Amino acid sequence: MAGAEPAKKSDLGVRTASALVMLAIVCVALWFGGLVLDALVVVVALTLLFELIRLVLAIGMRPLATLAALVAGAVYIVLAAISLVIMPGLLVGLTLGFVILTDTGAYFAGRTFGGPKIAPAISPSKTWAGLFGGMAASALFGAVMLGFIAAAAGAMAPGHDGGTPWLAMVAGAAIGALLAIAAQLGDFLESWLKRRAGVKDSSGLIPGHGGVFDRVDGLLPVAIIMGMAAKLTEIV
Repeated sequence: MAGAEPAKKSDLGVRTASALVMLAIVCVALWFGGLVLDALVVVVALTLLFELIRLVLAIGMRPLATLAALVAGAVYIVLAAISLVIMPGLLVGLTLGFVILTDTGAYFAGRTFGGPKIAPAISPSKTWAGLFGGMAASALFGAVMLGFIAAAAGAMAPGHDGGTPWLAMVAGAAIGALLAIAAQLGDFLESWLKRRAGVKDSSGLIPGHGGVFDRVDGLLPVAIIMGMAAKLTEIV
């Protein structure tokens, strides 16, 4: 039909390619652990601080409000970075797994089912279907991983009867669902900053994903929660 606009191309291919590259980098860092993993965390944190400064300055608030936002944002990012550094490698992997599964479940559920928006004034693309999809995917990941860990630990215990660790699986599902909500709140926080700043992405560093902040916005609160849980477990 003459004058018809061409159909918008899906960015799934670009997003997938970028995600695979990022996943490969993370996997290598997790494999080597130690200083390599810490160095990756520091690089990501510094990049986040740079993008945060750009967003806050673009909002154009008064000097004191700008300073307060920068300090609060820096504390937020540094707490998440410290949490990842102090965690054992297995816990870092679980933290990343929860966030990745949340993002993946939310993306595909949102695109498949659509439906009512959660907060269109803050993030027009986020739907309730996406939230529940992210929660379901994260819950499944938590159930499988904690169930496997409990089964492996039980197999090494004397008198193990080989039963299925249902309690660990239920706990893992509950933890996964709650962490998915935390990840979505982190996503909304960054979306709110971008709306205030009048930009679509925190930067154009990652093809198909925007900036580093766009990619790890959900990781920050989850990392803080997991880090706090790890420290509390040590104390108890």
